[in-house]
Amino acid sequence: MRRVSRGIDRIEVTFDDPSLVANAGLLLVGTLVGRLGLEELINRTVRLVGRTGGAMPGRKVLTLVHAIVAGASHIDHADVLRAGNTAGVLPHRVMAPSTLGTFLRSFTFGHVRQLEAVVGETLRRGWAMRSGPGAARLVVDIDSTICEVAGRLKAGAAFGYTKALGYHPLLATRADTGEVLHARMRKGSANTARGARRFIDELVARVRRAGATGEIVVRLDSGFWSKETIKTLGRLDVRYTMAVRTNTKGIAPAIAAIDENAWVDIDYTCDGQAQVAETTYKGRRLIVRRTRLTDKHQARLWPDWRHFAFLTDLVGDAVDIDVFHREHAVVELDIRDLKEGAGMEHVPSGNFSANSAWLQCAVLAHNLIRWTATIGQPVGVEQRTVARTVRHRLIDMPGRLVNHAGTPTLRAPLNWPWKDWFQRRLAALRALQPAPG
Repeated sequence: MRRVSRGIDRIEVTFDDPSLVANAGLLLVGTLVGRLGLEELINRTVRLVGRTGGAMPGRKVLTLVHAIVAGASHIDHADVLRAGNTAGVLPHRVMAPSTLGTFLRSFTFGHVRQLEAVVGETLRRGWAMRSGPGAARLVVDIDSTICEVAGRLKAGAAFGYTKALGYHPLLATRADTGEVLHARMRKGSANTARGARRFIDELVARVRRAGATGEIVVRLDSGFWSKETIKTLGRLDVRYTMAVRTNTKGIAPAIAAIDENAWVDIDYTCDGQAQVAETTYKGRRLIVRRTRLTDKHQARLWPDWRHFAFLTDLVGDAVDIDVFHREHAVVELDIRDLKEGAGMEHVPSGNFSANSAWLQCAVLAHNLIRWTATIGQPVGVEQRTVARTVRHRLIDMPGRLVNHAGTPTLRAPLNWPWKDWFQRRLAALRALQPAPG
């Protein structure tokens, strides 16, 4: 008879160590928040005077932001910041979830816009710390997503084109870093392009204020295709690639009229064939990619070419511009990071304005995670990160905050695999000069 060890069953569990830190890597984010001067900025910008729970908004917004950085998807998850001595690695007072819920419900549309202004100013301050595009080309991807909810007590939640109950926020992200540059909560029934003109106006103004002085290129899918959108981009002197629906009147005949000799083979997939050609549509450059399967079995089922097209005012080879436009798909990685184990995985309140404020907190958390891992790095070093990776390797590290010979010391696990990365990032963040108020 085999002996069975019962050693693990003898372990007793007590929750009584006041010096333990649940997410010790929040020290990194808290250091960056301090350098950016966010608490004072929020207190000065978000004016909830006379609103229930509206006093001292800085510490409340930052409690939500740090909770989302640690993986919170519900307001109640903010309690993790009050476990042990976790609050000791943060530069602000940590508030209770009940206080945070009351605070979010105090927001109106105007207060949400004030919080949006905080996001914009935070972007300016972050870019001033050697993380902005400067005079280089800035590529922006605009897209929308569905934040699905359950139940019918969520104000503004509705069924949209996906037949799912939820909200339909609009997002703009920076292609090379994954930062969210602008975000706007919308009702679930909102058309993809609803509010796009105003959104683009605000987006371009924001990145210009933040220090983007070079060329701006915006990539959009076919849901945003309209004369109004193209007119807005032209007025703002912004270049674009914009997908179009190939089965619409005008586009389909233009594609059919392309000469067979104009198609150029491109590398695409191992079991398919793809070609690119270009033509014009209403005086604008129209680049078309067509694909078909070459596998002998699947090709029998789908033998015809499928066409994908986009309008652009970029100058250059059609094949290269097609490759550039296809990279618009990176926006899905940033949307995933906003949702996966983070703020937009769940829209927590029944109040629409509260959920709009929650979205802005999620955007702040999203950008802080990226800057925590990259800000201050030399030019040319990879700037795109995955939030889950940063959270797992840097933020979720356990620790114990103790007083060692009069010096507050964060004791982390021996042989932590990413110790060197953590120490390099802490040194880089502490070397940053505080942003001017």
